[in-house]
Amino acid sequence: MVHVQLRWQGGMRFGSEDGRWSLDVPPEQGGSGAGPAPMETVLAALAGCTGMDVVAILQKMREPLEELQVEVEGERAQEHPRVYTRVHVRYRFAGARLRPEAVARAVRLSQERYCSVSAMLRASVSVTYEVELNGTPLAL
Repeated sequence: MVHVQLRWQGGMRFGSEDGRWSLDVPPEQGGSGAGPAPMETVLAALAGCTGMDVVAILQKMREPLEELQVEVEGERAQEHPRVYTRVHVRYRFAGARLRPEAVARAVRLSQERYCSVSAMLRASVSVTYEVELNGTPLAL
């Protein structure tokens, strides 16, 4: 079981006792901007989840990954609750000896089988993705 406990710290800020977590909103929304907003953490969780999957898969394939950047953008509904209506993930890989087919396979496995955050989001929203290897788009 996973457990997170946050305590109100004034304004719109919530944080954990151990200091690992701090959520807030920008000043124009009544906060101080001392941390990410809750909906930003959803996108960060997706980036981290799929990124960790991809790294682990490439390591098992013995692929020489040098760098990975995962960028996630989400569009939200205009009306409350302002859920995500579309999420797009962009993977940017660097590695002089990375094989394009291995990179594509690792991303597909993460998105279609392993990433639990992606699976949860896909149940209610379109999740799309694209991949770049050394600055060149890969066909998936």
